[in-house]
Amino acid sequence: MNHNTQPEIIAEGDPSSGKKYLLPFILVISLFFLWGMAHNLDSILIPHLKKACNLSNSQSTLIDTSVFLAYFLMAIPAGILLKRFGYKSTMITGLLAFAFGAFLFVPAANNLSYITFLIALFIIGCGLTLLETSANPYATILGDPDKAAWRLNLAATFNGLAAPLATIVGRFILSGKSHTKDELAAMSETVRNNYFLTEASTVKTPYIILGTILVLVAVLFYFMKLPEVKTISKDGISKGSFLGALKHKHLRWAVIAQFFYVGAQVCVTSFFIRAAQQAGGFDEYTALNYLGLYGTLFLVGRFVGTALLRYIASNKLLSIYAIISVLLSIVAITGDGVVVVYALGGLGFFMSIMFPTIFALGIDGIGDDTKPGSSWLIMSIVGGAILPFGMGTLIDKYGDNIQIGYSIPLVCYLIILYFGLRGYKIATK
Repeated sequence: MNHNTQPEIIAEGDPSSGKKYLLPFILVISLFFLWGMAHNLDSILIPHLKKACNLSNSQSTLIDTSVFLAYFLMAIPAGILLKRFGYKSTMITGLLAFAFGAFLFVPAANNLSYITFLIALFIIGCGLTLLETSANPYATILGDPDKAAWRLNLAATFNGLAAPLATIVGRFILSGKSHTKDELAAMSETVRNNYFLTEASTVKTPYIILGTILVLVAVLFYFMKLPEVKTISKDGISKGSFLGALKHKHLRWAVIAQFFYVGAQVCVTSFFIRAAQQAGGFDEYTALNYLGLYGTLFLVGRFVGTALLRYIASNKLLSIYAIISVLLSIVAITGDGVVVVYALGGLGFFMSIMFPTIFALGIDGIGDDTKPGSSWLIMSIVGGAILPFGMGTLIDKYGDNIQIGYSIPLVCYLIILYFGLRGYKIATK
């Protein structure tokens, strides 16, 4: 990779020793795990709240919309906070916002208020934006620039660790009970409301625990001394700007690729349980087990991908994984039975390295524009707000056919393939 335009990196306290970066990197890794848990719980909340709040497919995807719309709206403020107050303060603020949103699940469940759930998820999304805007670039610059993609994938491996663990938490959220529309209509209003309230109440304990952990981690960050890594130009003045960052053509393509990658990942995970139920004929708990397999493959893919990045150029590995993802999507759309579920599980493995690799390629060689460039890449996560709603609408249009919806991720992988083949190349025109 070309790093000629990278600025000098200075860490307060000891600018010469890489050992000072080890503990900060470990702490940052914990943030990757925590926001991974939040996103993986969303894939369980979607079928659960669809049932508890009696929603359509498109209405249930507003869970994703609330979280990922926050990424879009908060990305610029997060970049401003990061530039003004630094990495540590931004991370702490993100943890506390995340915790506040988690605690809001209690009144949302008590009042069976889908709107309150969406507000809570939006606040969680704001916290996640602050964490990702600060932690992603912080991980890439804590060491040798030539190993930035490898380092970010290593950190993101712990994001993947949250996927299988979230399915364990999911067993405390999902009840395994469901009723058809006719069965619900036959119930008295009191019995029906009690059923909905009972379903909704299962989210309270997991999110209270999650919120408490987040507060404790925020306290830990507050008392730990972290080097404030600064990117500066040779004359000692940072010149990066939000709009100016887009002069980098490869960053523009990275923003586009990241938009479609996040949209694809959220589409796959949001409808995974229902796809497993519909195509595989599984009950809710069995479908959750297969979601755990998907999460495990995602985690294994992170480890394997991180290892492969030592030997294969990141853009080439991204392209290979995108091609395989296209083929698996075709199987998911046209296949029958458990084969569909295995194809979706395989997507977990081959999507695993996409986000951190696109991110690292996007900010490669942009120097003073690293922080604003990171904000653009975080804003592109809005793909997770838009594309799943489109997928849910498509599924509703085709008579609740979950499989046809996976044509949307297929298109996304084709765009990512183009980025891996051509869009990643550094040019300023």
